[in-house]
Amino acid sequence: MHGSYAHPRLAANEFQQRLLAWFDRYGRHDLPWQSPRSVYRVWVSEIMLQQTQVATVIGYFERFMARFPTLESLAKAPQDEVLHLWTGLGYYARARNLHKAAQVAWQEHNGELPTESLDALVALPGIGRSTAGAIIAQSTGQRAAILDGNVKRSLTRLHALPGWPGKPDVERKLWALAEYYTPAERLADYTQAMMDFGATLCKRSKPDCLSCPFNDVCLAYAQGEPKRYPESKPKKALPTRQTIMLMLRDPQGAGMAGTASA
Repeated sequence: MHGSYAHPRLAANEFQQRLLAWFDRYGRHDLPWQSPRSVYRVWVSEIMLQQTQVATVIGYFERFMARFPTLESLAKAPQDEVLHLWTGLGYYARARNLHKAAQVAWQEHNGELPTESLDALVALPGIGRSTAGAIIAQSTGQRAAILDGNVKRSLTRLHALPGWPGKPDVERKLWALAEYYTPAERLADYTQAMMDFGATLCKRSKPDCLSCPFNDVCLAYAQGEPKRYPESKPKKALPTRQTIMLMLRDPQGAGMAGTASA
């Protein structure tokens, strides 16, 4: 990566080596969607993991796979049955979109998710750019970047990147960083490592900086305030009310005070 957003002390290959060395020792290698690993299983896990912790998802994923082991079985199931298996997981639009996407894939993509194209995946209900990247990287080994909440937090701290990540210009910078660091090999491991790193080490409220493999180059840690990043969404300014004193006169000329708000 060239330009003002490249890290002053950390090249992409060194970032990858440090992260993967950490993952090989401390990462999560026994998740149910990792073995056997398929496009369908990775996709279902990624949708379930949106805004939900791994420990919560595991049981739901195993029950879901037992009932819907293939994309065809999910596509042809009644929506009520899909939602029933989702009960307790929350964010039910995810389940409805998962079901609809399975039907679209079954009808329009020969019964398979279109992993040959990031754009084709994103066109399916419930699949954003980061989720599509995770599906491709983990299930096919093709190079694709991700930028979920964990990755955003880790990259903003590593670079002490100012601004709320929801702002388009900040998000563009983060996507550029995510693309820059994504390797050409070990894509499944690297993608899982990025998610694990943010979820278990570079946590939102209690980052374990002393155990971090990047603490010697993390710019937020060097500033002594890693929890400052990522910055929060700016609060909207409250409308102000101005009170104007008016002097009114009655017909006899006596003054009367009044107020008006603007």
